[in-house]
Amino acid sequence: MSALAPSPLAIVDAEPLPRQEEVLTDAALAFVAELHRQFTPRRDELLARRAERRAEIARTSTLDFLPETAAVREDDSWKVAPAPAALNDRRVEITGPTDRKMTINALNSGAKVWLADFEDASAPTWENVVLGQLNLTDAYERRIDFTDERSGKSYALKGADELATVVMRPRGWHLDERHLQVEGRAVPGALVDFGLYFFHNAKRLIELGKGPYFYLPKTESYLEARLWNDIFVFAQDYVGIPQGTVRATVLIETITAAYQMEEILYELRDHASGLNAGRWDYLFSIVKNFRDGGSKFVLPDRNLVTMTAPFMRAYTELLVRTCHKRGAHAIGGMAAFIPSRKDAEVNKVAFEKVANDKDREAGDGFDGSWVAHPDLVPIAMKSFDAVLGDKPNQKDRLREDVSVAPGDLIAIDSLDAKPTYDGLVNAVQVGIRYIEAWLRGLGAVAIFNLMEDAATAEISRSQIWQWINAGVVFETGETATADLARKVAAEELAAIREEIGDEAFASGKWQQAHDLLLQLSLDADYADFLTLPAYEQLR
Repeated sequence: MSALAPSPLAIVDAEPLPRQEEVLTDAALAFVAELHRQFTPRRDELLARRAERRAEIARTSTLDFLPETAAVREDDSWKVAPAPAALNDRRVEITGPTDRKMTINALNSGAKVWLADFEDASAPTWENVVLGQLNLTDAYERRIDFTDERSGKSYALKGADELATVVMRPRGWHLDERHLQVEGRAVPGALVDFGLYFFHNAKRLIELGKGPYFYLPKTESYLEARLWNDIFVFAQDYVGIPQGTVRATVLIETITAAYQMEEILYELRDHASGLNAGRWDYLFSIVKNFRDGGSKFVLPDRNLVTMTAPFMRAYTELLVRTCHKRGAHAIGGMAAFIPSRKDAEVNKVAFEKVANDKDREAGDGFDGSWVAHPDLVPIAMKSFDAVLGDKPNQKDRLREDVSVAPGDLIAIDSLDAKPTYDGLVNAVQVGIRYIEAWLRGLGAVAIFNLMEDAATAEISRSQIWQWINAGVVFETGETATADLARKVAAEELAAIREEIGDEAFASGKWQQAHDLLLQLSLDADYADFLTLPAYEQLR
C-alpha cells in the first residue's frame, strides 16, 4: 500500500457516533482524500457535460446513438470479463438500506444478491453514512445481531452458504458529503461511500470467496463509466489486490445512458458484471431531459406507465440484447409491493401482478430481477427457476430478434394513457409522505403498500411540474395549475393531521416536506435533483 502523508481530510459539523473510529481511521480517510484529489476534478467536468447535454436536448428534442462511438458498437469481438462465481447466479436480488435490521434480513432473505444501498433507499445522514459501513463490516465478521425494542424479536445471521452476496450502491455523482471536507471542499458522496467500503472490506471479501462488488447509480454517459473504471484501477493498486477483482453493475436509469449501453459496458469491460433496468429514475430522467419538448413527452400517471409500454419495452429488450451480446448479466426492475398484514385480498392481487411481471422478465431473457421485500423473494425465484432451471443465467439467449431504432426509446406518445386528477393527488400524497420520512433520516419508506425511495419523490415532483407547465387538462375538466397543486397539497396535509393526530403531526416534518415538494414542483426553473435542496435541510 502506498505510504501517504497524514490525511488533509477533515470531519466537520458532525456529532461523534458510537464506534465511528473503526470506520473513520486515519488510513481510510487518507485513501478517501487521495480519491478526492485524483478524481473529483473529472467528476466536476462530467457534471458540467451533463448540463451541456441537457441544453442540446432542449434545442433538438431528440436523442440518437453516438456517431463517435459507432466502432465500439460494431466491433463484435469484445466481451466483459467473466462473472466471478459469487455473481454468476443473480436470479433474485433484494434491495434496501444498510441499517442493522435490514442488513440481517436482506442477507438472510434467500435472495442471491443484496443491493446494500447508500443511495436512493438511504437518506444520507451522517449516522446512516457511517453506521451503514459499520453494519456491513460487522456482517462480514459475523458479529452482527439485532433485537427490535418494540417487538422484542431478535435477528441473527444464517450460515455463510445461505447468505446473499452483497453488491453495494454508493451515492450518485451529483451528491456531496458535507461532513467530510478537504481544504473546505466537500468530498463527493460517491467517493466517500465507495472509498470507506472498499478500503475496509476488499481484502476481507476476497478471503470470504467474494469480492468488492458495486452498483453504479444515475450514470449518464460512457465517460462517467470511464471515470469509475479509472477509480477501480487506482483503488485495486492502492490496496494491493489483483486488477479485475472489482465488479460493477450499472443502472441504466437515465435516458441518455440508454443510448450508450454498449459503450458503458466497454469502458468497464474488465470490471463490468451487468446492467439493470431502473424504472422510476428512468421516467424522471425522461421528464428532466425532455421538459421543453412539448405535449408528446408528457407522461401519464406513473402507475400507468408499466414495463409493457412500447417505449419501456424497447428500453428493456435493448438492455437484454446488449448485455448478452457482451457476456454481461441483464437485471430486471423492482417489485416494490409491501405485503399487508391485514388484507389478504390486497396481497393476493399484488402477488399475482408481481408473478406476472417476473414471468415476463424471465421470458424476455433477463438473468435476474429486484424485489423490495423478503416475502417477494419466493415469487420472483419461482419465475426465474421456471426458465433457468439449474442454469445460473441465460446469457446464451442473445435476443438477436430485437431491433430498436433511436426514436423507439423516446416514443412517449405511443401510450394511450393520459394524466389524471387522481394521478396528481397520488403524486402529491406520495411526495409529501416520502420527503417527510427522508427529512427524518429514512430513505426506504412503505407508502400505500409500496416501498418507495428517492426516485419516487423525483418522479412525483417531476410529474406535477410537467403537467402544470404543459397545461394538462384532467378528465375532471380541471387544468393542472400551481393553484390546483397547492389546493391538493393543503388537503393532503390536513388529511395527514387527521390520520395521525396533532401530537404526531407536530413532532414530524410534515409542513417542511409539503413546502419543499411545492417549491420544487412549482418553481419555473426545474431543479436537477430534489435531493440537493433536501440535503441542505437534512440534519
